[in-house]
Amino acid sequence: METTEKTTIKGGEFIIRETEAGDIFIPEEFDEESQMIKKTCEDFLATEVLPNLERIDAQEEGLMPTLMDKAGELGLLSVSIPEEYGGFGKNFNTSMLVADAIGAGYSFAVALSAHTGIGTLPILYYGNEEQKAKYIPKLASGEWKAAYCLTEPNSGSDANSGRTKAKLNAEGTHYLITGQKMWITNGGFADVFVVFAKIDDDANLSAFIVEKAFGGISMNPEEHKLGIKGSSTRQVFFNDCPVPVENLLSERQNGFKIAVNILNIGRIKLGAAAIGSSRMALNYAVKYSNERVQFKLPISKFGAIRYKIAEMATRIYAVESAAYRAGQNIDDAYEALHASGMDLAKAKLKSTEQFAVECAILKVWGSEMLDYVVDEGLQVYGGMGYSAEAPMERAYRDSRINRIFEGTNEINRMLIVDMLLKRALKGELDLMTPAQAVAGELMAIPDFAAEDDATFAYEKKILKNLKKTGLMIAGSAVQKLMATLGKEQEILMNIADIIGYVYVAESTILRTEKLVKLRGEDACKGQLDMMRIYLHEAVDHVYIAGKEALNSFADGDEYTAMMMGLRRFTKTTPFNIKDARQRVAKQIIEANKYCY
Repeated sequence: METTEKTTIKGGEFIIRETEAGDIFIPEEFDEESQMIKKTCEDFLATEVLPNLERIDAQEEGLMPTLMDKAGELGLLSVSIPEEYGGFGKNFNTSMLVADAIGAGYSFAVALSAHTGIGTLPILYYGNEEQKAKYIPKLASGEWKAAYCLTEPNSGSDANSGRTKAKLNAEGTHYLITGQKMWITNGGFADVFVVFAKIDDDANLSAFIVEKAFGGISMNPEEHKLGIKGSSTRQVFFNDCPVPVENLLSERQNGFKIAVNILNIGRIKLGAAAIGSSRMALNYAVKYSNERVQFKLPISKFGAIRYKIAEMATRIYAVESAAYRAGQNIDDAYEALHASGMDLAKAKLKSTEQFAVECAILKVWGSEMLDYVVDEGLQVYGGMGYSAEAPMERAYRDSRINRIFEGTNEINRMLIVDMLLKRALKGELDLMTPAQAVAGELMAIPDFAAEDDATFAYEKKILKNLKKTGLMIAGSAVQKLMATLGKEQEILMNIADIIGYVYVAESTILRTEKLVKLRGEDACKGQLDMMRIYLHEAVDHVYIAGKEALNSFADGDEYTAMMMGLRRFTKTTPFNIKDARQRVAKQIIEANKYCY
């Protein structure tokens, strides 16, 4: 059988090179075993979580730990844990699939993701063999529950400014940790805490594995929150908490690096979880629209409702396309690093770090997509949507935290640009050559060559121009503002929006192209419509972000030339988005659920 070798791509490189559809992974390609794992997750939610949402939100004593125990028995806490520590040893993209499926579990999803992600992974990736052998099997089974203690009252986005201290005792056997941590998910029932503190007067944080049984730990009552009410969220106080010296995680002052790298994983997993939440919210909205009759018709017959259904579906499809593309990129990078001789844990971390830009994009686009879906889903329900008797009220409240979790969306937008520019400065990405080529193109006569009428040729030409827009504006901003660009947060967020829309739009095009090759155009009409809807909307967003950025730093002839370039690069032929949305909505309404 003929095989085609996959072309590898570096993290962030999508902005300067084309990717072939055959080189990406699409969710339709998951094998039977992965689909069975997803089905197990869905069945668990249907039987154990969704019937008990009121009890979970009331934080019934012992209920959440019991649910975690049951999830552990099914292996849902250990999908990506190596087999030697009691896990299934599945790849990163399969763990993304679990995050997606469990994402529909409201507060339970938060508890599980905190345990399996930020609670377990620092030990798995940074622990020594003794630490991993002691803690990982019990965390994988759910016998021990985990929490992650980073944030402090005066240390949020600026994590390294934390004041929690660790001092070695006179005997040199234990670190005594003293300080206050807040917003600690799973805090009320965790057995193990990954705690960040500064040893003596160190400039940087160190990390420690702290067992609740060590003593010296007290907590405030559960926080009263807007949403995710069933998730245990406590302030945790450490008062000379004695931690054996062998429980220092990794090296002294390596804590900030641990926090940053683990957050990369948390960000992309949050994007995946948002897909599952959104899919369920859309399904509720579609079913209600088919049942609710007004003016003698189901409200699903009305154009304004169909607009909402199609737009919700389009955004889900787009983010889903990007999430599993990035997940596979991380898996491919891991395989290459591990094959080169790199230690397994280090290769896992390095592969995720390599795609930190994409992780940040998925966090932002996923959380904002979910907010849009639950908001419009509630609107479909009308007055009933505002009632706690209907499902949208909880979905609406629970969604809002995701734009704050794992670094605020504002911080993540700035990180997208910062990480790309730092890679360019290190010589890892050549952004300058293509940016200069675009600058030269502005001075040249536009290319009026005949359009290629091949399927996807028009969409790929638009995408190529959107990439030029990003390079033009980012390159000019760097040259004009130089060292002060880092302080121009509004401009950075404009550039991040352009980069993010490029990545998600490209992912959507490539997924659809691959699907068409697999199934044929007739079987992919809905996907083709959603791809074109998203692309044309992305063009509008890129134009607005580009114009705002140029208005902020460019002037005179430079401004005139770049505005001409912006208009040229965001030019499209007319496309009837209304009719495309009607076709997408019709398919979903007839299926009575998201059917893609």
